Amino acid sequence: MSNQYIPPKIWVNETKGDNQWANINRPESGARFEKELPVGEHSLQLYSLGTPNGQKVTILLEELLALGIKEAEYDAFLINIGESEQFSSGFVGVNPNSKIPALLDKSGDEDVNVFESASILVHLAEKFGQFLPKDGAARTQTFNWLFWAQGAAPFLGGGFGHFYAYADEKQEYPINRFAMEVKRQLDVLDKQLATNTFVSGEEYTIADMAVWTWYGNLVLGKLYDAAEFLQVETYTNVVRWAKMIGLREGVQRGRIVNRSFGEKWEQLRERHSAEDIDKVLNQ
Repeated sequence: MSNQYIPPKIWVNETKGDNQWANINRPESGARFEKELPVGEHSLQLYSLGTPNGQKVTILLEELLALGIKEAEYDAFLINIGESEQFSSGFVGVNPNSKIPALLDKSGDEDVNVFESASILVHLAEKFGQFLPKDGAARTQTFNWLFWAQGAAPFLGGGFGHFYAYADEKQEYPINRFAMEVKRQLDVLDKQLATNTFVSGEEYTIADMAVWTWYGNLVLGKLYDAAEFLQVETYTNVVRWAKMIGLREGVQRGRIVNRSFGEKWEQLRERHSAEDIDKVLNQ
């Protein structure tokens, strides 16, 4: 092949072109500019964006509030990753990995920074004693599927999603490679849900929240416009589960928080009270 890429002996960062998403990252970590994060009135301060990873946390928080747990009130500030706001000194102070979501828990004697979406889910579930079985096989199964989502989703997002939806050129090899893996993952999930109401059994848990934002959105046609390409309707058990989870009030409320794209009725850049969400959903 005359256009075959031949790697140099030593890799050098030479990102070219106008692709916004290809030009964000650098091989160095840390803050690129000085800017403090805003702070609201609640004990829980969330810095995020309404992508699947961000939705996990806001869905959990809204589910907790739906149970009447007032201590789960939170301020949610939008981090515009397209504008590199995740590289501010304030954000890096909460998450040195510069990825959303990031949480600052100010409820104790000392502020606690929590990053990585699964870590935030576990932190909040344990803090409030909800959506995570306390012991036994049910707890282990919840962790199994929570961490399955953490390991599987990068193949869907950074792999398939990038090459199918965001890359400058459609390339057969990476799209085929990651499409095959995503369909394998959907098959794994479909077989699990064939004998279980929820992902980890008969109880709704943080594992469902973590999986739904990626795979639920995918089979409901809300991710990468790839539903037909992947024939998602053939995964009937996943579709059944995704529709069921999508009807939950906490999910409907949490999925729009820190969202700055999509339809107007599903956009809420910042959330500081329940009324903020009500105004958007009641348009």
